[in-house]
Amino acid sequence: MRYMTAGESHGPQLTAIIDGVPAGLRISEESINADLGRRQAGYGRGGRMAIEQDRVTITSGVRFGRTLGTPIALTIQNRDWEHWTDCMAAFGDAPADLQREVTPRPGHADLVGVLKIDSDDCRDVLERASARETAARVAAAGVAREFLAELGVEVFSYVLSIGSAKMHEADPLRDAVEYKPLEIEISDVRCPNDAAADAMRAEIDKARELGESLGGTFRVVARGLVPGLGGYASADERMTARIGAALFSIPAIKGVEFGLGFEAARLPGSEVHDPIQLVPGSGFTRASNNAGGLEGGMTTGMPLIATCAMKPIPTLMTPLETVNLDTLEPAEASKERSDVCAVPACAVVAESEMAFALAQAYLEKFGHDNMADIKANLAAYRQRLKTAAK
Repeated sequence: MRYMTAGESHGPQLTAIIDGVPAGLRISEESINADLGRRQAGYGRGGRMAIEQDRVTITSGVRFGRTLGTPIALTIQNRDWEHWTDCMAAFGDAPADLQREVTPRPGHADLVGVLKIDSDDCRDVLERASARETAARVAAAGVAREFLAELGVEVFSYVLSIGSAKMHEADPLRDAVEYKPLEIEISDVRCPNDAAADAMRAEIDKARELGESLGGTFRVVARGLVPGLGGYASADERMTARIGAALFSIPAIKGVEFGLGFEAARLPGSEVHDPIQLVPGSGFTRASNNAGGLEGGMTTGMPLIATCAMKPIPTLMTPLETVNLDTLEPAEASKERSDVCAVPACAVVAESEMAFALAQAYLEKFGHDNMADIKANLAAYRQRLKTAAK
């Protein structure tokens, strides 16, 4: 299962095409729209979220609510396009009063992008490098999430920290799988701890007053996985590599850990590796989950837990120093309409990326033509694991 997106932040629409989807999967526009709403929500979001009300339109690959096994195309309209029709027109001459973006923002793709493509206008780069593109990813991943749900897999996320405000967890790898998704979804910072959520909002308020932006950390958790997804024989089979690459494809992500992550480097092996146990009639399990559900490049059957670090948003209302591309003189960086903090939204995007990686692994192991065969193959595999454990 693969996806490709197209579209600019202030263009007429975002488009996504998903290939490799099996036939017979029930798809709900309402569920996809709900995910789009989750991506737009969150304390600290900016003015663009007040303009856009993202809704998906599926134009191919689905009939009467079920997939046909053919590529699925979907679109999301940009309501703000009506204000950008002249300066973002696909054809014709540029307006005489066009204002080029010539003061690239530190931390964004602006400068490196214009150097790469030999442009004199950062807008040629920033429109596509914008986080607005992730709306198309989330919509496309709605298909992967529906697929995983049919197979008993749930993917969710929660925010661990924003700025210096952090939620304390007595046992993070245990606590991470015990949170109830509803507790997370009703929080405008996606944090299930009320005291920590209050502190996070206070951090965001302070940053807004200072013209600053904030990053943070969040966890993405997948429950209900079978062991053996991925592979150990070659680099591109390993789920650590696949999921890591998927999460790092989100531009703001600067770090990813699985399970104990960097903490594993500071502990002896006896405190890191997860003892193997056998549950009669059920199969093999682990006494702990320090590996975060991945071992040897494959899923262990335990919850998959990834912790991600998101950098602060590059657009600052109190801009940093840059260089004007026309004059080559020092200048203040440009200011696009932006968020103060988008960590909760980024967590939803990360869910989407993990869902795609896991969906592809299930298709590789259990077939890809239609849902009936995939479910039958999965059931047989589960039964074999139970039988082998007797």
